[in-house]
Amino acid sequence: MTKAYADPGARVQPRETAWVGWIWFAALMMILMGLWGMFSGLVAVFSPHTIVAWTSYGLATVDVSTWGWVHLAVSALVFVVGISLLTTAATWARVTAVVLVGLELLLQFAALPATPWWSLVSIGLCVTVLWALVVHGGELRPVST
Repeated sequence: MTKAYADPGARVQPRETAWVGWIWFAALMMILMGLWGMFSGLVAVFSPHTIVAWTSYGLATVDVSTWGWVHLAVSALVFVVGISLLTTAATWARVTAVVLVGLELLLQFAALPATPWWSLVSIGLCVTVLWALVVHGGELRPVST
């Protein structure tokens, strides 16, 4: 009787489970966050207002249109990577998504004084998307072309 042994050099493919739905949710949320962020960034770009705040260094003024350009650029990237994650499911899209959503999270903390309610909702979405990408992203299989 012979025994069959597994090849120790063979790579084991992760099994795709129902948890992979969280990745699709994360991709869809990235698309929606990107669209909404681009919209709010465009509104801020054409806004003539400035935000005045006290810091440890004294009084600081922030031009809202500058914040709008930064938010517009990051949101456009989040939108594009969300579409890439949804359509290709590639590893580079997942890694880029983690980096961009982390950056979006930091931007929302910076925007907290200007738009507190939307920033809190967006922070919650960013944390959920990061959790889905980091915890369940390894189960995602790339789409073969």
